[in-house]
Amino acid sequence: MLKTRKFLLALAVMMLMVFAAACSSDNANTEKETENNNTEQPAPTEEVVETKDPVEIEFWTMQLSPTFDDYINGVIADFESENPHITVKWVDVPWGDMETKILASVASKTAPDVANLNPQFASKLAELDALVNMDEMVPADIRSLYFEGVWNSNKFDGKTFGIPWYLSSQVTMYNTKMFEEAGLDPEKAPKTFDELAEVAKAIKENTGKFAFFPALDGSHFLEALVMKGVELTNADQTKAMFNTPDGIAAFQYYVDLYTNALIPREVLTEGHGKAVDMYQAGQIAILASGPQFLNIVAENAPDILEATKTSTQITGKTGKKNTAAMNLVVPKQSEHQEEAVLFSLFITNAENQVTFDKIVPILPSIETALDDPFFNELPADPTPIDKARLVSASQLRDSEVLIPPMANFEDLRRAMNEALHAAMLGQMTAEEAVKQAEEKWNSILSK
Repeated sequence: MLKTRKFLLALAVMMLMVFAAACSSDNANTEKETENNNTEQPAPTEEVVETKDPVEIEFWTMQLSPTFDDYINGVIADFESENPHITVKWVDVPWGDMETKILASVASKTAPDVANLNPQFASKLAELDALVNMDEMVPADIRSLYFEGVWNSNKFDGKTFGIPWYLSSQVTMYNTKMFEEAGLDPEKAPKTFDELAEVAKAIKENTGKFAFFPALDGSHFLEALVMKGVELTNADQTKAMFNTPDGIAAFQYYVDLYTNALIPREVLTEGHGKAVDMYQAGQIAILASGPQFLNIVAENAPDILEATKTSTQITGKTGKKNTAAMNLVVPKQSEHQEEAVLFSLFITNAENQVTFDKIVPILPSIETALDDPFFNELPADPTPIDKARLVSASQLRDSEVLIPPMANFEDLRRAMNEALHAAMLGQMTAEEAVKQAEEKWNSILSK
């Protein structure tokens, strides 16, 4: 009982101390408040709003108007809303005019602040040291959002000259009806160049038609060489490295197809556009292209589209797959480089890229954007275009830009194609053609 009374007494004392402390604190606060109330208060300061001088940047694209006017103008409006001091003037240039216009504008010091170019176009400006280095302008954490291989494909002389915008990863589209007519499994498309040659024989023998039209224009043949395990140059691009057994075999592959009449004669004079025309006309069974070209087939030959299935990109023993990139560059002569880079990062962010990709069958350069269900899930009633999109997206993480920017690229490409054409026409052997190309490349690379 005594212990209980002592406990209650101690508890009462503790409660009294807490209460007293609280009262003391309240009194102190009251006194302090009174003191503060009697002290003259300083006048409130007005919030200082930083104003920025108005800036206008000029943005050039390649043949996106009028098809994508709503999208581009919408992105510009959103950017200007977030950056009220910046106005974007959009100028769309026809594809065939862009290279001439951009080079002329740089020479005359009237270049745009931002330009939409592919790596080979842009590399010509990089050769002139006319573009800002994005490794210096873009923070590392932002650079890491883009596919590493695609970002690095914009390097020239150790400097990154562009920000990747949108990508295209080629797929194999094939006419299942023609496969059936040739006695081939319509569910099994060729995966390698060797399998493609066997399909070409079967289709020619059983239908009299061609399996495919190899586009030897542009950089297509160079990409095929890399897929077949051929190294084009040494690391510093000063010496040709393709005069090897693999290089000679790659030349011989196309020589055999041509001399055995397994590919159209027009491959020596026409390019990818002819391949699209022949596919939608039912004259070839396979079209290797970006999924976006199925839109042309859908418009001009819906029956061919209905018979079309899609498979992964045909490749060589390396298993490498190519992706094509379109980039945004900022010329050094721009007086608003920071604003130009800011706009470039805005239009290429994940949200804006996914929105664009849902309008046209292209792919994003931001890796996380590929997680959007649009690239991984088919709609309830999928079209061949929907299926092609998923195939293309599924291989993007394993794809790369196979042909890096190279000085005097057009001269190199022309020298290689001329040698290949000579071999296909029987004017020289594959070995002689490779040797001729090697000598010309070494001469060009030494400039």
